[in-house]
Amino acid sequence: MSFTIPFPANYGGIIDVFYKIKSFKKAGVQVILHCYQYNRNEAAELQQYCQEVHYYKRNMNPALLISAKPFIVASRQNSKLIHRLAQDQYPILLEGIHCCALMESPALKGRKFLIRNHNIEHHYYRHLAAGEKNLLKKWFFQIESRKLARYEKKIFPLAHQILGISKKDTEYLKKHYKKSTHVSAFHQFESLKFPNSSGKFAFYHGNLAISENNLAALFLVEKVFSQTNYPLIIGGNAPSKELVASCKKNAHITLQANIDSAQIMSLLENAQVNVLPTFQNTGIKLKLLAALFAGKHCLVNTPMVEGTGLEGLCEIQDDPTDFAKRVNELAKKSFSKEQFTQRTKMLDPFKNSHGTNQCVDLL
Repeated sequence: MSFTIPFPANYGGIIDVFYKIKSFKKAGVQVILHCYQYNRNEAAELQQYCQEVHYYKRNMNPALLISAKPFIVASRQNSKLIHRLAQDQYPILLEGIHCCALMESPALKGRKFLIRNHNIEHHYYRHLAAGEKNLLKKWFFQIESRKLARYEKKIFPLAHQILGISKKDTEYLKKHYKKSTHVSAFHQFESLKFPNSSGKFAFYHGNLAISENNLAALFLVEKVFSQTNYPLIIGGNAPSKELVASCKKNAHITLQANIDSAQIMSLLENAQVNVLPTFQNTGIKLKLLAALFAGKHCLVNTPMVEGTGLEGLCEIQDDPTDFAKRVNELAKKSFSKEQFTQRTKMLDPFKNSHGTNQCVDLL
């Protein structure tokens, strides 16, 4: 059960869902996909990997904002879905707390439910509130965070197992609910490819409409690359006016807005350094896995890698001056075969085949 239509796979959570489906198909697992539709079109591509695909309209009625349930949950309640699920006894994999309302249905009592936990959502929404300048959105994120914390305590004990996306999240889930397995994020990479040539720029990418990513990009422009002339390219959709204006002040910084996944991947592969700070230590960032599987040097801050198991593969700096200094050093440093060998070995547990085997055993 997916919180939205998992194609095209062009951002964090949806990348995990789509490539999980592909990996299941490759392993011989038949998938009946149920997904909510609200901002995406039906995707014929999914028929290649699923035995059946069913769509349900998400209820975006603002009246649901006063529901005791979080809006992301209340807006995904659907009687047609429950009726269809009740026709068989297959195990049900729920993508996020978003989809968990159906666990309360008497018609599905006794079914095996697995929850894929993409984030500790009430932590995530609290961080969104802290970084949001729009007062109405800040209020919504604050209220949603409190509702999510209460609902998590109610609904997670009903699951057979909870799949944590990072080691840190899994530790939290084990502590509070005694049943969690670390299954890392699924992604598009089957193997690593050794980067043959040095790049001539640093690269940051993300959905810039999300305040977390906008703040990270502004940090790079105003705090880090203001201290170096090394070229920086920022790629992502819907940049804020503040970010656009800030980039225009710096001749060595280029903002490429609303580019597609292929363009982002090309920039990621050709960059000498993928710079990936974040100020929200939740889940695991798919952009980090992409940079490690397909890129050269990866320079991050502590919140990006803490509790992921990927700390040993990244350069880590938190102070803006130290971050800028390390950019200049990595600009002159080739990505070695020794680094590639170490990266290949350490990324083995993060391959899709490993996660698929874990999921199949649990299902």
